[in-house]
Amino acid sequence: MELHQLQILRELGALGSVAAVAENLNVTPSAVSQHLSALQRSVHTPLTRRDGRRLTLTSAGQVLAAAGAEAIDAMAAARSALDGFEGGSTGVVTISGFHSVGQALFAPLIRELDGAEAPPIVQLTDEDVAQSDFPALTARYDLVLAHRMEHSPPWPVDGVRSLALAREPLDVAVSASHPLAARGQVTSFDVVDSPWVTSRVGYSPDDVLRAVAAVAGRPVEIRHRINDYGAVAAVVAAGGVLGMLPRYTSRTVDDRDIVRLPLRGVSTHRMIDVLARPENLRRQSVRLVVEALRRVMARLRG
Repeated sequence: MELHQLQILRELGALGSVAAVAENLNVTPSAVSQHLSALQRSVHTPLTRRDGRRLTLTSAGQVLAAAGAEAIDAMAAARSALDGFEGGSTGVVTISGFHSVGQALFAPLIRELDGAEAPPIVQLTDEDVAQSDFPALTARYDLVLAHRMEHSPPWPVDGVRSLALAREPLDVAVSASHPLAARGQVTSFDVVDSPWVTSRVGYSPDDVLRAVAAVAGRPVEIRHRINDYGAVAAVVAAGGVLGMLPRYTSRTVDDRDIVRLPLRGVSTHRMIDVLARPENLRRQSVRLVVEALRRVMARLRG
């Protein structure tokens, strides 16, 4: 039983297919299958099973993958201790962010790191996925910028660590000519009868709008479903619909033709967190990037 075999088993549990594991580890599917077969020969209990086209872990496989994750973390701790002794902080750090946080944080993060001595190299990617899909991205990236509604279940703790970055409210957006634009704030009863542009199901604006309907006791008319906040603001500015915009991470949106209004009586806050595998957080380069992200977000919140 070798460490890289346990890593492959762990990745299979996270990604669900031999092809995905091969792509993530930059090896061939044949090599992944060979290592899984060698690992299976070393134990008597089946570690995987077929579920349609997917290859999933059995209960024994899940236990062994979790134990393998602890071994990988221990190895990372040893490497981190050596990095600390040698003063090493350089290296490549891969980061995934959902669209609005990428627009708000990626450029300031690069500038923040450029001012550091021997900064790590960051590789940035945008991954706009539903809330439930963020933890799986930690198999592909060192750091994952994720969001979840404050009242939703916390992130899983099995093999994933979460670090709080911000608590961000979502505001109602109306056109500057809308009758509500003169208000200082609005409630669910003020906005429930208007047509809306909101996100796809599984994203924060749709979650808030569902809460609006629940509080008001009647359904909301959803006319458009758009995830890009710049497009949402443009549609709102054109008149006829209301929208929902996050307060901090959509500041790149042009507000000349819209007005943002706090929504009272409904939980509108979403948590922006950094998700990572424990062993990645052992690396000094990754920790430096996390601290830089925190400084950038603190400035953005003002």
